[in-house]
Amino acid sequence: MSAANELLTAVHARLSGDAGLLALIGADGVRDRLIAGRKMPCIVIGEMTSGAVISGEAGEEHLFSLEICVEDGGRRVAGEIAGIVAGLLDGVALSIAGHHLVTLQHRLTRSRREAKTKMHVAEMRFRAVTEPAQPA
Repeated sequence: MSAANELLTAVHARLSGDAGLLALIGADGVRDRLIAGRKMPCIVIGEMTSGAVISGEAGEEHLFSLEICVEDGGRRVAGEIAGIVAGLLDGVALSIAGHHLVTLQHRLTRSRREAKTKMHVAEMRFRAVTEPAQPA
């Protein structure tokens, strides 16, 4: 069974559990989709791709993105939040139900202004490798 959903659950819990981050984005600031009319800034869990690390082995590689969406404060605020998120996730050993997290790495952050809106987005990309938990 893939660790993808459990990994995203652990990422959500880690981000939602940080008081400093929540002071910037609010208690409901980590979401799985952008909802019109909801408070910003927010962090949206973006795309995820999962696959075998090496053919025939049990480990999985997960490439996923988080998007920091900001209206007021623009690129500066998006970058500040991205820095906090990178600090919370890069190299951290998260607990994942039924799996072992081998590595979690922040790969890059790219920022842009959304055309026809006031919104700035900092897209963060991460790479994680998981293995099935070993029986006790």
